[in-house]
Amino acid sequence: MRLNVYLIEGREWTLKEGSYVKLKVGRCKSRSRVLKGTENPIWNEEFSFRATDLDDELVVSVYEYDDQQEAGLFSVYAGKFVGRVKIPLWSVATEENQSLPPTCFSVERPKNDGCKLLIALSLHGKGQDASSSEKSKLLNSDAEFAFSHDAYRGPSSFSKMALEVKPMMKTIAGHFERLFPKKEDEVSAGNVSSPEPSVSTYVEESSEETPTQPSFQELIQRLQSNGEMQASPENLQNGILLDEVFVGSSHDLNMAIFSPDSELVKSFGELQGTTEYKEEPWKWKSDCIPSLRRVVSYTKAATKLVKSVKATEEQVYVKADGKEYAVLVDVSIPDAPYGNIFKVELLYKIMPGMESSTGEETTRLVISWAINFSQNTMVRGMIEGGARKGMKENFEQFGNLLSQKFRKAGAAEISGKDQILATVGTQNRSLSLVRYFWNFTFVSTMLMLIYTCLHIFFSVTYPSKKWRFEFEGIDLPDSLGELITGGLLAIQMERVYEMVSHFIAARLRRGSDPGVRAQGEGWILTVALIEASDLASNDPKETLDPFVMLTCNGQTRTSSVKLQTDEPQWDEILEFDALEEPPSVLEVAVFNFEGLFDQASSLGYAEINFLKHSAAQLADIWVPLEGKLAQTSRSKLRLRIFLDNNNGVDTIRDYLSNLEKEVGKKLNLRSPHRTSTFQKIFSLPPEEFLISDFSCSLKRKMPLQGRLFLSARIVGFYANLFGHKTIFFFLWEDIADIQILPPSISTVGSPILVIVLHKGRGLDARHGAKALDDEGRLHFYFHSFVSLNAASRTITALWRTRTSDPAQKMDDDSGGKPTQCQLGEKGAAIVVENVEMSKVYSSQLPTNIASLMKMFDGGEFEATLMRRSGCHDYVSTPWERAGPAEELERRLCYRFSRRVSIFGGEVTCTQRKSPLLPESSAGWSIHEVMTFHDIPFADNFRVQFRYRMEESSEDRCKFEAYIGMVWLRRNKFEPRITKSVVGKFSRRI
Repeated sequence: MRLNVYLIEGREWTLKEGSYVKLKVGRCKSRSRVLKGTENPIWNEEFSFRATDLDDELVVSVYEYDDQQEAGLFSVYAGKFVGRVKIPLWSVATEENQSLPPTCFSVERPKNDGCKLLIALSLHGKGQDASSSEKSKLLNSDAEFAFSHDAYRGPSSFSKMALEVKPMMKTIAGHFERLFPKKEDEVSAGNVSSPEPSVSTYVEESSEETPTQPSFQELIQRLQSNGEMQASPENLQNGILLDEVFVGSSHDLNMAIFSPDSELVKSFGELQGTTEYKEEPWKWKSDCIPSLRRVVSYTKAATKLVKSVKATEEQVYVKADGKEYAVLVDVSIPDAPYGNIFKVELLYKIMPGMESSTGEETTRLVISWAINFSQNTMVRGMIEGGARKGMKENFEQFGNLLSQKFRKAGAAEISGKDQILATVGTQNRSLSLVRYFWNFTFVSTMLMLIYTCLHIFFSVTYPSKKWRFEFEGIDLPDSLGELITGGLLAIQMERVYEMVSHFIAARLRRGSDPGVRAQGEGWILTVALIEASDLASNDPKETLDPFVMLTCNGQTRTSSVKLQTDEPQWDEILEFDALEEPPSVLEVAVFNFEGLFDQASSLGYAEINFLKHSAAQLADIWVPLEGKLAQTSRSKLRLRIFLDNNNGVDTIRDYLSNLEKEVGKKLNLRSPHRTSTFQKIFSLPPEEFLISDFSCSLKRKMPLQGRLFLSARIVGFYANLFGHKTIFFFLWEDIADIQILPPSISTVGSPILVIVLHKGRGLDARHGAKALDDEGRLHFYFHSFVSLNAASRTITALWRTRTSDPAQKMDDDSGGKPTQCQLGEKGAAIVVENVEMSKVYSSQLPTNIASLMKMFDGGEFEATLMRRSGCHDYVSTPWERAGPAEELERRLCYRFSRRVSIFGGEVTCTQRKSPLLPESSAGWSIHEVMTFHDIPFADNFRVQFRYRMEESSEDRCKFEAYIGMVWLRRNKFEPRITKSVVGKFSRRI
């Protein structure tokens, strides 16, 4: 059922400064507007509530408005509660036609001074609504006005009240007549009667005054002042149709698109060939969540496949706060093929953009869509594909038309990279300070310290009798309580000292550079890691120490570890070394720090495809994390991503020249017009450049002739058959295999080029796939090339270039031999003699000393041993004399694989070899100091080893290994790191 409440006026009012009313039925709430400076406020407002139980009550609360008082956290208006009226719904249901005529209700308040509210109510069943004639009849009813407490008695009071209420009733009736027009044969000018001639005459005179419809601007302002608006909605699931940034304010853009009689909408309708365009005025709906709604109808122009059909749009404002607007549009086309089984939803989001480099205000417009089916159908895929294609074309035209009124912001204007990155590292400093120290330990210690200081102050100011055991300058505890207080204060002060020193050490560790800088010329990827929200772990009681790993084109960057927080704020800048071709994907993973060599627990992961996001989106993006825990808690990560080419066109030319060696033919840079057309077809960012294209056929159930486009990052296919376009693309990294099949009858004697994708990849292009194998991989079949050899060589070369290991390419360029500077740039470590070391291995080996020492001679055996133990790019220097005549020294450098340590990281070692003392048997002692780089807390410690090899007999020797930790700086992770390092290297040895 639906309950309609007509709040008419207040009578015998004493709240002259201002007042408003709140209404509540069950969980549904609403609020009237504020009326100021009137003795008898007249609201004339209608409210509608969903009523599920007749035992519920309508609660009408009266508040006195006070503009000097601050509004509460969850309220819009500031005011003081005056009193309330409670009306049970069953009392309305027992009335005739389930309608209660205008009735005065006394306001229940502590000191009743006669305030009353004039209210009319009506109940309607499911699917019914009050017609305008019923509303008019209800509001003009001559029934005696009932009172809940102090009712008026006698005919004189009734006549007086009727004289005052009737004119206003007629005014409201006229308002409803205009909103809900009746047919001419149902309307009669003399249908309003009154038992008293004087009243009737007054009604006729006042009926000429009708209220004016509020303007669109006034309705928007009223919506902005309402405190029950939703948060900004998420984009609809079927994707984004338009995402552009325009120069101008969000208010102006909202007015241009949704204001009544919009010139922009009319121009777009003329461009589309739309006819019979009609739009209703925006109406205020006071449901559980107040909103603005209107209905727009028009006739769409006929196409080659579909005749002209009538469409209806219901537009609803779901957010309007003056800066951000969101409008949900429900489109129904019942006359279209299968139009009665689906509806299309559009979501317009108008949001403030970042300030441009010129200082101008920008606004971002995002239009997303979804299609909802009321029943299953076999042609669902065809309907979705046709709707997607048609709407993309329509909104592409809409964006072009909108750019004629609002200038599009250029990429250089909206990125503002230097300006944005300059603020990174300077934000949220005070917030992190308060968050770190706002805990029981610190606060209780400070309170105890203040209490003790006050005690000392009063003891000095007002000296008391001293005990005989106390000496000058020494004050012993006078009671057991003082003794306990002193002990607790000492313990707490120690803990606070550790917290402060830990915080200062963490701040000093950051240094002036908040991240890793890039080297080289080419495509530079810069990622500003800002913050994360709502991180969760398996154990709710566990405090998280999160860090982030970013991976792109084989390069990995790791953030610092944030301590004891599920809302970390990094403000770090991480750059990836220059690349020859623009990157396609950035992989993001968030972990909880457990130890350097322990398996870190994942807090969530994500993959950012640069081809599916504009520069404006990447400049400030919240990335939702995937994973069981992350999706449950809705974890998100905030990044600012910038992709720049610091070498201009020369980077592209160098890339093509290197690719020519693999392809075996000359590759020329395509014209700007052809590249621009390619970008427009596949909706690609401006940095994407076309390398080559081939005419071919796509084999599905029926061959489809089109063109295959190859760029630095994608393989794309485009075909246009009688206006029906087939467009799809996938990344080079998605490809698992490329095969050539022999000719067949179905391909008219042409060989087939088969491209197989990895499992779960290229799902957006599945409508172009020929088959899906048992492993879940998509297969694409292309044939009828003019030259299959040229096409296959180019495709294979591009695939191998994109999927080869960047580290391997670097090794190939340098001949596989790291230079001497790689060993010398990190600096030598010093062996510490007095470090505490523990024995982790001891055994009698069936080999002699000479054979065992091959592990330390830098030969092929040692290199193979290190490679099998998870160490890459292993390099060592020859043994050289250092110190005493028989003492030798050398240096090592290598990288840990990801299976050894999740951080990877580089390792440099210094080894010193010396023979055992003369009184001992033959043998050697080797001291090694290991230094880590590019891993968390690497500058806080060193790992020291000692290997002792002693000859037992001609074919046997004794081998012992010791390990110790040298801490340069203390931190809270010391026990955890020590356990992880000692355990890992003990197993490794």
